[in-house]
This record gives sequence, structure tokens and C-alpha cells, in this order.
Amino acid sequence: MKKTIASSQDLGLLIRAVRKSTKVRQDDLSAMAGVSRQFAIDVERGKPTAQFGRVLLLLKELGITLTADIPDEAAEALEKLRTNRNADTPGPGAKRATKGA
Repeated sequence: MKKTIASSQDLGLLIRAVRKSTKVRQDDLSAMAGVSRQFAIDVERGKPTAQFGRVLLLLKELGITLTADIPDEAAEALEKLRTNRNADTPGPGAKRATKGA
């Protein structure tokens, strides 16, 4: 089921609802995600300054997929940005250029 998230409070309530419906305790979720229990509590309460990367860890542990509905023009621009970023990223085992070399 898709739900619209308009605030950190919306996301916190969604996380809490999924956690409770799956009968996962906050301390178990935080341990599985590698975050503190206090962080999980703060996110569920809608803390607007929670670190995004750590919120994504909670979502992943709960099986929640984060998606964005963007205009077609933005999707094209996104693909170009991804292509450019991948072209600029050295592959495994590649040596980085050093200053003055």
C-alpha cells in the first residue's frame, strides 16, 4: 500500500505502525538497523533533524521502500546525473589520480 509522506511526523507514524504491526520491539529494530534505541524513538516521534541515512536503515529493516514521484523532465535529468556520476567514479581496483601527477 502506498502512503504519502508530507512531514517527519508522517514518516515517524508510518514507521511506528509498521513496527507494531510486525510485532517488532523498538530495541530489536534499533539493534537490527545498527542505530540506538533513542534514535528509533526520536524518528517515530517525528524528529525533523534525524540523520537521513540512519532513517533509511530503519526503513530497510522494516521492509519499507522509499520512492519519489517526480516529473518526467526531472527523471531525464536524474538519469543524466547518474550516468555522469558513474563515469566519474573509478571502478574497483582503479588507482586514484594524485595531485601533481
